[in-house]
Amino acid sequence: MGDESAKRAAQEYLAAKLSVEGQAHEDKLNRETAGKLGPAVWKTVADTVNTQCREWNSIVNEQTFTCRETMLGDLRILCAGRSQQMVVHFDSRKLLVVIKNSARLEHEKDVVLFIEGYATGAGRDARLMRNNEPVNLGLLITGELRVLAGLSRQT
Repeated sequence: MGDESAKRAAQEYLAAKLSVEGQAHEDKLNRETAGKLGPAVWKTVADTVNTQCREWNSIVNEQTFTCRETMLGDLRILCAGRSQQMVVHFDSRKLLVVIKNSARLEHEKDVVLFIEGYATGAGRDARLMRNNEPVNLGLLITGELRVLAGLSRQT
């Protein structure tokens, strides 16, 4: 009986050790993937912001939003007739996308999105995360543009 329990304990120890090593390897691969695909994720963010500004402007038949790239590579979105602005910043070193919207209420914080690598069935990919949840980028940008235009975030 003693040999059986020792064998079981050794197997549990080995399984736990392999699990920890496997998770550490997975975390390393995720960090590498996020670093490698971070610029592509930023391009997706920039394209989404530009597209949504153009769509908004075409729907209302006026230049409500002006979207420009700054010298630092950030996006600055201005709303016609309002003094507020929205800045979308990519920190490639920290793998963060930060959205600062001066039209938000004072107590509301900046939106901080983290670029995370993850495993897919066909390999690896990267995505934006907020509060440990994947981000619906289109919905987030629409909400921020609504606030910048002076509307409520909800429809």
